[in-house]
Amino acid sequence: MAKRLTALWMAALWPALSAALGLPDVAALQTMIGVPAAPVQVVEPHLSTRDVATRVQYRGWPAQAVLDRVLGDSWRSAGADVEFRALDGYVSRIPAERFSRFRAYLVYERIGQPDFTVDNLAQNEKNVPLGPYYLVWDNIRDPELLSEGGTYWPYQVAQVLVSRERATALLPPGIAPGFDESAALTQKYCLACHRVNGYGGDKARGDLAQITKALPRADFLRWVLEPSVIKPGTAMPGLPEAMAESDRQAVARRLLDYLVAVPARQ
Repeated sequence: MAKRLTALWMAALWPALSAALGLPDVAALQTMIGVPAAPVQVVEPHLSTRDVATRVQYRGWPAQAVLDRVLGDSWRSAGADVEFRALDGYVSRIPAERFSRFRAYLVYERIGQPDFTVDNLAQNEKNVPLGPYYLVWDNIRDPELLSEGGTYWPYQVAQVLVSRERATALLPPGIAPGFDESAALTQKYCLACHRVNGYGGDKARGDLAQITKALPRADFLRWVLEPSVIKPGTAMPGLPEAMAESDRQAVARRLLDYLVAVPARQ
């Protein structure tokens, strides 16, 4: 019931929020793009498990078309991230080049359902509001995306902008060479909620690198692999379970090694 009331409240408040936060409402965005929104079917990561792939149909536009209209050409520049800011403080910064490799869609409707919501199985949440917009990826056409789970699937998206802070924040002077890929993994799996040197989301307090340095190694690994075991009921998701377990373990170690190594930005 609470989730349903939240969804209704957000729907009522959205016209004012869209004006304040940057993305136009659906009707205005439709006019800007000039192409009718179309159905897109995906394996919904929030409803799927390692053994069961649940397909869902949404309605929206190709993300590249939306970004071109809202941001112009600036988002396509080398080294840029596209920053999707959600109403709850979640910030997903996605490397711009990813949109050239894979097909993404900004959707606003779940076809065949009265509400634009989804159950988030990994976080034990029911009827999570997805609007005003939800970024989804065509993981049926590109099944390699299935192992990522819900990574880079921000919902409640209210604002889209371009960010170029990644290199200076995540690879500051003083860090040893060879951490580029580990920094990218940290951005991908941790920094929608957490921050490193001021770069990341607004949901978690403190600097993740400094927090990690104070943790025993085994504790950090358990947190990123099995957070609900450490803290039952936590909203923090672990690394995607769709990933092979050996890969999950390897990514967890790379995250730890990077966060211990990264110095504070001067």
